[in-house]
Amino acid sequence: MPNLRAILALLLTFALSPAFATAEHKYAKGEYAIITGGRAPNGKLSIAAHGEGEAGSDKFRIYLMAEPGHRRVMTLDNVNDDNILDSAPDAFHAAWSADSHYVAVTFRSERHIVTLNLYAIEGGRARLVDPPDLFRDVTGRTVDRVNDGDMRTSVPALTWLAPRRFHLTDYRVFVEDDTTLGGKLGPLGKASKRDGGGNTIQFSAEADGELLPDGRIRMGKPQPGKFEELD
Repeated sequence: MPNLRAILALLLTFALSPAFATAEHKYAKGEYAIITGGRAPNGKLSIAAHGEGEAGSDKFRIYLMAEPGHRRVMTLDNVNDDNILDSAPDAFHAAWSADSHYVAVTFRSERHIVTLNLYAIEGGRARLVDPPDLFRDVTGRTVDRVNDGDMRTSVPALTWLAPRRFHLTDYRVFVEDDTTLGGKLGPLGKASKRDGGGNTIQFSAEADGELLPDGRIRMGKPQPGKFEELD
């Protein structure tokens, strides 16, 4: 099994580094470039990206492809030119289950915000699954990035343990006037004072999960994850 801390550290570097500029790619006509980790274990499917324009972000989509012929099957939901920051194929990361029946795709929707989409592959088609959300499980609320400007960083990461079982890490950073949120999070939260006023609240949790036959996800009890030393 991959080192979970190494995966989280890599994603945190990817999301937190202000020096990491937008990754762009000018796609050739008819070019559908396989994203990082995009080849399915069964060798019959892959996930590929395509866009238009100089930056590759116009009409950007990712696609389920049939292999080895690299034939386009369908577009994947919830990835388009409205919710991506990068257009380069290596800025999108796929994690396939061992039986090629599920794939998680992560990408940056903002500089420090990573989106995780989970798809079930059924009959050669991809269906978007409501992804697990440890912050929602702990606090009872879902963060709407558009309306909740206090969340500055969000980095989910999913690693497969078995065809239907996975390990999820969920790391977020909020800027709040007080430490109320940090108090609600208990050992899953860490609060620190900011220069100039206010508080930085980190949320870091991890848990094992299982995809049930009826399509629901069952998550184990969240445990404290890794916290960062923030300036």
